[in-house]
Amino acid sequence: MKYIFGIFSVLLSLGLSAQKSADLIITNAKIYTVNQKFDVAESMAVTNGKILAVGKSKDILKKYKSQNIQNLDGKAVFPGFIDAHCHFTGYATDKWKCELWGTKSWDEIISRLTAYSKNAPMLWLYGRSWDQNDWPVKEFPTKEKLDQLFPDRPVYLKRIDGHAAVANQKALDIAGITVNTKLTGGEIEQKNGKLTGILIDNAMLLVEKHIPEISSEMAINYFADLQKECFSYGLTSLHDCGISTHTFSLLEEMQKQNKLQMKIFALLEDNPTSYNEWIKKGRFTNGNITFGGYKVYSDGALGSRGACLLHDYSDKKDWKGFLLSDQKHFENLAKKLKNSDLQMCTHAIGDSANRTILKIYGDVLGIKNDRRWRIEHAQIVEKTDFDLFGKYSVIPSVQPTHATSDMYWAEERLGKERLKYSYAYEDLLKQNGWLPLGTDFPVEEINPIKTFYAAVARKDAKNFPANGFQKENALTREQALRGMTIWAAKAAFQEKEIGSLEVGKSADFVVLNQDLMTVEEGKILDTKVNTTYSNGKKVH
Repeated sequence: MKYIFGIFSVLLSLGLSAQKSADLIITNAKIYTVNQKFDVAESMAVTNGKILAVGKSKDILKKYKSQNIQNLDGKAVFPGFIDAHCHFTGYATDKWKCELWGTKSWDEIISRLTAYSKNAPMLWLYGRSWDQNDWPVKEFPTKEKLDQLFPDRPVYLKRIDGHAAVANQKALDIAGITVNTKLTGGEIEQKNGKLTGILIDNAMLLVEKHIPEISSEMAINYFADLQKECFSYGLTSLHDCGISTHTFSLLEEMQKQNKLQMKIFALLEDNPTSYNEWIKKGRFTNGNITFGGYKVYSDGALGSRGACLLHDYSDKKDWKGFLLSDQKHFENLAKKLKNSDLQMCTHAIGDSANRTILKIYGDVLGIKNDRRWRIEHAQIVEKTDFDLFGKYSVIPSVQPTHATSDMYWAEERLGKERLKYSYAYEDLLKQNGWLPLGTDFPVEEINPIKTFYAAVARKDAKNFPANGFQKENALTREQALRGMTIWAAKAAFQEKEIGSLEVGKSADFVVLNQDLMTVEEGKILDTKVNTTYSNGKKVH
């Protein structure tokens, strides 16, 4: 008997010694791998920030050992969410500004700004995120009240979409803006021969270049604060759209200080001074940072009537919006990028802007390809132009919460017929078979659960409308999840590193309080993030 027990002990010890060590084992979970087959697993082993194995709990525990085994009691695990279009660094450095999100009237804005002015960190009073479409009188404000309250202090208040602003006379004087100022790709609003203070698109740059930048140290601290917030929502990676080379250097400095834990795919702003140096560099990855191309603006936003339309706005006769640059500018940049490994990712809201950019891409790319040039937003598309996305392999990168934010007033701008071909995510998905999703924060909220809900239910956070907005263009839950994970990764050529929970990929994943794939539709917005892991480390 002792002999048999001895043999058993030896065999047991040999079996245990044969186990491979792992830094972390997740077990007894419901793991949505989001691989090609959309397999669901029970367990996962992680070492050095990478996934070693995925499978059944009994198999993983038999093969691997770890001092950190997390039994999740059946909780749902998903790949870390990826935001395929946002403004991370811009929003982070907006934190010193007066927050105007959710204001319901111009009077409320004046009240907030007055309180903010008493302890504002700079001479300039800078506010962000007002939306006149939420006010009883849905018209742009004018500067008179700002001139009365702040005659000697410059005031600049930017609209929620970032494509319009109101400035007081002091700010206009500093910028040298008068009734005779001319520009391309923007509008300086006048009424009765006087400036109203409203600046649209390129007109805003005339003021913004005079606003002092915050210090590098302060900027990096803001980046770190916003990173924590992103982790709390399950975001482990994002595409930061349209940043300056200076901001890119700040991200690199943040990484040197070991403060950057999430992955950032950076698209530089459309600044010709950077073309030669950065196009020559080409795509590169430095730790958690990847430079992959350029974010370009072809037109403005629908809310400020800067989106470039083929026909007049339904609520503004003889007005079609405008392109922000001459068409030749977009053609020249496309030709420059054609011979590089960089992506061209162009903001296009209106149907005219979408057609213009699609045809430029088509002329340069020619045929089906794997360049993954993108159109950001693709909100309004002429019905005969959808097939150009598929014909030239152009990737529409969309933000589902734009649909549920704009639905209250979009028909006023577009009319019923054009609205049918707006925010048409299922139609766009069909063109290439995949569709990256994002938020465009801070234009919309960061929370990717709201992205998922808007994509699937076509409703906003108030559960409106009851039957969904143009429900024929809703995505399935699997499509929405893929759009927030593997397809978002693919939109940045990162699908081999992140976006799904497969062997060899980064261990970026989230544990949720409920299963997004099975919970009742009406309870999707109750979903909360329990834990977030980035590179195998718990970050929330």
